[in-house]
Amino acid sequence: MNEVSAGFVERLDAVAARLHDLAPREVPEGALTAADPPTGERWEAGQVWAHLAEFIPYWVGEMALVLERGGSEPAVFGRTKSDPGRLSAIERDRGKDRAALWDRVAGDIDSLRARLLGLDAEAWQAQGRHPTLGAMSMARIVDEFLVGHLEQHAVQLDELLTEAPRTGR
Repeated sequence: MNEVSAGFVERLDAVAARLHDLAPREVPEGALTAADPPTGERWEAGQVWAHLAEFIPYWVGEMALVLERGGSEPAVFGRTKSDPGRLSAIERDRGKDRAALWDRVAGDIDSLRARLLGLDAEAWQAQGRHPTLGAMSMARIVDEFLVGHLEQHAVQLDELLTEAPRTGR
């Protein structure tokens, strides 16, 4: 296992343990996340869990696309927060059973771990071009859209449990 993969896998395992512990915890009714800086969106716990369940497979697929297309120019990949598929998946699954969503997330984390462990030094050199963020290294893609993104949502879930609820009422 190379150094880059090892660092991401260590962070992935830590956030997986956090999410595992957070999954069964009840969030106060009406509690909302802090506003997302670019969009102002505030989510309830169900929306966060639905997003966790939809984004890992999507971004692992985008990683594969960047690796597949490789070459001298960065491969075009990704989506934005306004993507209809992203939004509809969050809306569709926001009321689903948390245990079922956690099972999906846990399986997707296992797949992501295997994918990260399979990346060699050459794969980490791959470049992608995101529609709004521009050229990105594979490490930045993994941090921005996968491991770091999981960590950000774990923080949101922690905050929903530990801070006074921010209600939308």
